[in-house]
Amino acid sequence: MASQDGQLTEQAINAALGLLPDWRHHEGLVTVYKTSTAANALALIAAVGQIAEEQNHHPDLEWRYNRVFLRYVSHDAGGQVTQRDVAAATAVSEAAEELGAVAQPERYPAS
Repeated sequence: MASQDGQLTEQAINAALGLLPDWRHHEGLVTVYKTSTAANALALIAAVGQIAEEQNHHPDLEWRYNRVFLRYVSHDAGGQVTQRDVAAATAVSEAAEELGAVAQPERYPAS
C-alpha cells in the first residue's frame, strides 16, 4: 500500500522485496551486482541506463571494476521508496540475469 504522495509503507516494501531477492531496503532499494569482467559491468550499466531512460527514473550508481552498486529512491517523494523504484529494480534484475550478473545485496553500501 502506498501513501498519498506515492511512498510505499514498510509492509509494502517488504512484500515487494519478497519478489526481488536481488535487492534489500537500506535508505532506498539497494543492491550490488558482480560480473565476470569490467566489460560485463559496463554492459550492465548500459542496460541500467536504457531502463532509466525508458522509465524516466534514474538510480544512484557506482562502478568498481566488476561490481555495480545501485540505489533506487524517489527524490520527488521525499527520498522514500515508491512503486517507481520497485518497477525499476524489477527491470534491472531481469537485465542483470540476462547478462549473467550475480546479485550481492549484502555488499551494499559500498565502503
